[in-house]
Amino acid sequence: MSDETKSNLPALTRQVNELVLAGSLQHAEEALSKAADEHGDYAVAEVLSTLPPQVTALHLAGFDGAKTSVATLLVPPKAWAESLAYLAATWPDDMIEDDPERIAENLFNHIHGVVYATDDEERRHELLSEASSSDWGATAFAIVWSLAPKEILEVAGEIASRGRYVTGQTTSDSDIVPLAIDLAKASEDGWERSLLELFPEFRNAADLADVELPEDEDDESEFPHRTTRELLYRLRKQVPSVRGTPKRSTRRSMGTDIFS
Repeated sequence: MSDETKSNLPALTRQVNELVLAGSLQHAEEALSKAADEHGDYAVAEVLSTLPPQVTALHLAGFDGAKTSVATLLVPPKAWAESLAYLAATWPDDMIEDDPERIAENLFNHIHGVVYATDDEERRHELLSEASSSDWGATAFAIVWSLAPKEILEVAGEIASRGRYVTGQTTSDSDIVPLAIDLAKASEDGWERSLLELFPEFRNAADLADVELPEDEDDESEFPHRTTRELLYRLRKQVPSVRGTPKRSTRRSMGTDIFS
């Protein structure tokens, strides 16, 4: 990166920060796109890595897999991971109460849009590993899993028994299953923690292998799971103070490499 490019980065960071806070997401995107053309992708990634995580969340919340976004393509894994918790601050209380599934679907679209924005498998694994390394990241993935708990149980059993040979075949063709498998491949710890967020009565993922949810969702389950609404409120409580810096969780790994 040239000295001229480096000298321009603080001004660009301030510009993007102000535009996002003002609600001008498209103008922020245009500024990043222009910077990418003039200074290269690395300069844009550097800017995105220095934005406050709450600003990154506001910016990326305006885009999903159906919209093109320079930020979605280039956001560094660590910056994206730290921004995930702040998405919860953008959710209206009445929507959490009345339509939690809609929020969860939007969160899935957001995660899916970032993770699969490119065909770079290494970047995909870095994104998933970083995103699931915090307490709030595990909760964010659990919110997505709560949209298809039966399918997640099925794939958890298959991952536990087949490891790297997992096929991802379940009784439905949910788009959530491939994401779950890719998370398990990227980070066994992140995968297990997201499972235990959804199914808190279990000690580890292996215990889930032989469990099935009832066909009728209204039936009592021997192994109840947190509802989408519960998890949304749980993530809301995990939003870090903007006065502090989000830190990587110190919780230890809970297993060995299932894909070794």
